[in-house]
Amino acid sequence: MSATDLPTFTDEERAGQEERLRKVWTTPSGWRYWTSVNNTEIGLWYGAAAFIFMLFAGLLGLMVRVQLAVPDNSFISADLFNQAFTLHGTIMMFLFAVPIFEAIAVYLLPSMLGTRELPFPRLSAFGFWSFAIGGVFVCGSIFFNAAPNTGWFMYPPLATDKEYSGIGADIWLLGLSFIEVASIAAAVELIVGIMKCRAPGMRINMMPLFAWYLLIVAGMILFAFPPLIAGDILFEMERMFDWPFFDAARGGDPLLWQHLFWIFGHPEVYIIFLPAIAIMAMVVPTFSQRPIVGYSWIVLAAVGTGFLSFGLWVHHMFATGLPQMSLAFFSAASEAVAIPTGVQIFVFIATMLAGRVIFSVPMLFGAGGLAIFVIGGLTGVMVALVPFDWQAHDTYFIVAHLHYVLIGGMLFPVVAGIYYYYPLLDGKKLSDRFGKVAFWLMFVGFNVAFFPMHFSGLRGMPRRVFTYPAGIGWDWFNMISTIGAFVFAFGVGVVVIDVVRPKRKQPRCEQNPWNAGTLEFISEPEEKWGVRSVPIITSRYPAWDQPDLIANMKAGRYYLPDSPMGERETLVTTVLDARPVQCLRVGGTSIVTMVAAAALGGVFIALTFHWWWITIACAIVTLGAILTWLWTGTAIIPETQDYDVGLGLKLPVYASGPDSVGWWAMFITMVGDGTAYASLIFGYFFYWTIHEDFTGGHAGPGAFWPMAALVLFVLAWLLMLAARSLNKANRIRATQGVLVLSTVLTVAGCGAGLAGPYLYSMDPTLFVYPAIVWVVAIWTVVHGAVAVIMQLYCLARSLSGRMTARYDMDLVNVVLYWHFMVITAVTSFAVIGLFPLLR
Repeated sequence: MSATDLPTFTDEERAGQEERLRKVWTTPSGWRYWTSVNNTEIGLWYGAAAFIFMLFAGLLGLMVRVQLAVPDNSFISADLFNQAFTLHGTIMMFLFAVPIFEAIAVYLLPSMLGTRELPFPRLSAFGFWSFAIGGVFVCGSIFFNAAPNTGWFMYPPLATDKEYSGIGADIWLLGLSFIEVASIAAAVELIVGIMKCRAPGMRINMMPLFAWYLLIVAGMILFAFPPLIAGDILFEMERMFDWPFFDAARGGDPLLWQHLFWIFGHPEVYIIFLPAIAIMAMVVPTFSQRPIVGYSWIVLAAVGTGFLSFGLWVHHMFATGLPQMSLAFFSAASEAVAIPTGVQIFVFIATMLAGRVIFSVPMLFGAGGLAIFVIGGLTGVMVALVPFDWQAHDTYFIVAHLHYVLIGGMLFPVVAGIYYYYPLLDGKKLSDRFGKVAFWLMFVGFNVAFFPMHFSGLRGMPRRVFTYPAGIGWDWFNMISTIGAFVFAFGVGVVVIDVVRPKRKQPRCEQNPWNAGTLEFISEPEEKWGVRSVPIITSRYPAWDQPDLIANMKAGRYYLPDSPMGERETLVTTVLDARPVQCLRVGGTSIVTMVAAAALGGVFIALTFHWWWITIACAIVTLGAILTWLWTGTAIIPETQDYDVGLGLKLPVYASGPDSVGWWAMFITMVGDGTAYASLIFGYFFYWTIHEDFTGGHAGPGAFWPMAALVLFVLAWLLMLAARSLNKANRIRATQGVLVLSTVLTVAGCGAGLAGPYLYSMDPTLFVYPAIVWVVAIWTVVHGAVAVIMQLYCLARSLSGRMTARYDMDLVNVVLYWHFMVITAVTSFAVIGLFPLLR
């Protein structure tokens, strides 16, 4: 569409449009400020909280370094040392490394994609409050001498020993399970937002590289975090109820935890690394003043890195006595991942060589981070070789490698991003002088702190020792490392000072101070509407290639220039070619997300201390808050079917099925849920492979009750399909009757699912076989209970007239859930009912 085809508004019309938009999108004041769901507020809160957690973890790290500075030191006790290094690693991995990128994504993506808002702003708010509450709970434990003390990886049997690990292990397990809810919520938000809410014309091969990287990372979260959740369930069942999943004396195996943890843990490294590269993918073209070289190559390399990262988890288990064939395979996979990683780095180098590089503070931090990461990558290739890993395993060589990869690969690019994107916060730049001082302090301090650890590790210094004797060759290396750690900390302190120092007298900078080619700098700090109007995109770098784009956007000459109905609106577009298909009305300011997060946090905290009645009460409040959230904020029947979004285009306000963002959210959530379930089934067959007699002589659940449960769930699923068809045919009474019958069959299926292990007196405390059968059955029945709530919810919506033949999003989404539900039920009850008969 040419500029001459765009509408023109008078100054008075534009002022009226802006006033209506401002009224709809403004952030509330007073205490209600904290009920905001705007992406800019949520992203800012997320980032600030993650950075505060990082500073706290840094202080714990300095305590560890002071303790190790000299031999035979008594600065802190052995127990406090264990708590400090465990919490340091936990916070850095779970409360900073992943959340900081979720924060950046929530803040930047709407404007970068040329849209008003991500599709589920209340989900973003819920994720933030879950993260903040869980983070305070986990971090605060150290002030009560109750922090986890067995390492951030929680290896059994040490961590399952209640006498040694105390309540700290429960705080780690349940606190982080709660925090993982926030990560998965963010993953759902980001995937749907990137795939379905891009500006018209922004085809999938024209997305900013930042969006590509975040899409890959969000997908990785769906497959990496659920196995850890499954492992947490098994771990906490052993600690809470003495079910012996990791107790070798009763058929369990500690190695199962290592498999589940590292299926999460190694992709986690790339979940951290790839968003950092995403920041570099935005910084490098800007300061080279040319488009990225090899756009397709870097996208394919990012996809390849994410894919290969899931084949590397045994990289961390070379010393556990696995078969040589396994060691050879995973060693080769660990070497192979260097190829796509190298491609991404060489693309940046080629872009810089092809352009004219401006050596700004963001480029300094980015280049320094890449240099550090390359060193970490080289040591990674070393430890991927099995014979070398056997020598270096659990020494300070691994500590050095880990920090070179994570701090070089993540923290330096994050600081580059802070200096690059800070003008979006208040229209002012950070100080170049402060930034350069901070960079050199951090760069020199980091290398002084961590490079000597390679040598202390090669000299045999083990990880996780709180002191050591003099005269064995570790003294000077540790003293140098401690000095370097404090220099590095001073550099971080300079960054903090630069960010928080008053800037009232500092003049505002230009709206796009770096002359970036992508759209994120079009947003104005004082306005909360994201983009003034949703543009039409024809280039990967529209700010460079579409000269009148920004002026036309600010003049309201594109889509959704107004909000005559007083609703928060954005466009939904098709996945591949970004063709507009819906005007989406997103949720506004609400306290319900805070209530839901606080109540769910209460469930996890109460479980930690075995306060059962408080757990039940908080669960009821959580359910009520979520149902209120859904009832009042989703699938609202609009006042009109079609809505004028501008430029002569009318779009539906309501959509169901694959056209609906809710359908996509359900599908993506179920993929993550299915990954956790697959991890439990993996555990079932893992025990089968390590025992000559899988059952250990214990009775199984029989075949009758599992098969009865399977049949009942299949019938309930078929009735849900019938209900969807009847509702589509406008046979409302028949739909309601079928929903009731399907609900009855689901309840009966849940009862039959538990009847087998119960009636056959399978005691889960005696041996691992009855324990894993109970876990698989309970998992399936809990999902059946969720299905019952969904069925009753659809019934209530139908009875109240909020669900009709035309407006059937709720029922379509619930049927989608039922597709996953029936797969789970058939698999579960076939495995526990029939597999023992095949022995």
